[in-house]
Amino acid sequence: MEQSGTSALLQGAVQDLSSDVVSVLRGGGHVQLSGGAVDGPEAGLAAAAVRVLGADLLLPHVLTRTPPLPDTLDAFRRTVEAFPPRSDAAPAVVWSHWAMRRTLHRFDQGEQRTEPGADWLGAATWQSLTHQLAVLAPLALPGEDCAVTRAAQHRPVDVARGFVRAVRRRDWLQAAGAGRWLTLLDGVPDTLGLESGLDFVELMGGSDPRVALQLEAARAMRWSGALV
Repeated sequence: MEQSGTSALLQGAVQDLSSDVVSVLRGGGHVQLSGGAVDGPEAGLAAAAVRVLGADLLLPHVLTRTPPLPDTLDAFRRTVEAFPPRSDAAPAVVWSHWAMRRTLHRFDQGEQRTEPGADWLGAATWQSLTHQLAVLAPLALPGEDCAVTRAAQHRPVDVARGFVRAVRRRDWLQAAGAGRWLTLLDGVPDTLGLESGLDFVELMGGSDPRVALQLEAARAMRWSGALV
């Protein structure tokens, strides 16, 4: 029961953070996160929520090239430095941490580590590829290049198939993440109807702030082009 309660608290914290980011993406301003959030009475929960959201915590500032508030950047930095991936971490965990470090480097000139390998994505089935890309949606940014981005660029039809599959399975979070990638990829089939697909995902799953975040990111990138 205690573990279940902790999971519910973490889910709530992630949703709250996601809602804040969505609000800034829609209306402008700054993502606000107190620097004391990672060393106060709920430090573990706050840091875990930042780790789950990853680099997307600062997405509005990446897209608009505006500096985050000092307290927010400090909380982000301390989370990155306090929780490096373990030596046996899954590739997606390693890449998520690398994405956070890349974002930190953008605003704070923090150390940028060597890019991890992504050969595992090249050999992935289209179902697995879509799942992994959805998990790594914070890497989907206009004008950015990395091994994960290149893997996605080589397989737009597979990502489109994965998007349709996620919609049919009512996996709205995966569909939104895949849709975010598709907004950046060349060679996406016109028959996919991506814009209508994203509208449908919003209608069905947009009440989840995590889904809304991915959809707002996709639209912001679609409208603005390569701002980064």
